Amino acid sequence: MKSSPRIALVTGANKGIGFEIARQLGQLGIEIILGARDKHRGMEAANALLQEGITSHALILDTTHGPSVRRARKYLQAEFGRLDILVNNAGIGHDMQLHPSQTPLDTIRDVFETNYFGVIAVTQELLPLIQQSPAGRIVNVSSSLGSLTLGSDPQSAYYDVKPLGYNASKSALNAFTVALAHELRDTPIKVNSADPGWCRTDLGGDTAPLTAASGADTPVWLATLPEDGPTGGFFALRQPLPW
Repeated sequence: MKSSPRIALVTGANKGIGFEIARQLGQLGIEIILGARDKHRGMEAANALLQEGITSHALILDTTHGPSVRRARKYLQAEFGRLDILVNNAGIGHDMQLHPSQTPLDTIRDVFETNYFGVIAVTQELLPLIQQSPAGRIVNVSSSLGSLTLGSDPQSAYYDVKPLGYNASKSALNAFTVALAHELRDTPIKVNSADPGWCRTDLGGDTAPLTAASGADTPVWLATLPEDGPTGGFFALRQPLPW
């Protein structure tokens, strides 16, 4: 088992916000494991970080595939013996124009598999390794669209945005954050949800107002919280959001 600086795994890290989270964590001297479903895209992303002087490794990881998740745990156990930071970033969306009453169940199930069940699967599998860290951090990349408070407020900018599968999956993800943070409240591990904002990515589209780099700021902040930092919270721009 090799000694190393802090170790961070970022899922869905070969592009977009995930890649920027990995880059910004790496710039802090943290060793990066880039989780990606596609081997070649993962390797390209890892090589790009290596060219910037960031120690990074590509890891094939499909969060919806049990054997892939278990292989990830075995790799981390063998190489490092622990995991200091887990950023559950991998996520998908669906047609934003679908009305809730007309959204196919298969579409909702597909979104939940990645945005909710995949996060739980990865977190449960890797939690024993996070418990080996002196200061474990778990960050679930969520969205303000998952806020029931904002979604039901006619004055909110999110009031009229109702893609059922995506929004509900992020609400469920936030519920997982609350439950897991409560379970781990007497440990050094901190668990939080982060809304990166509407960013120019494949998911966010070209008209989004924020860059992926700016969207990575809050997840990176939560991934590197000090001992007296918050747990069980939901944040955007480093400020609390309502559930």
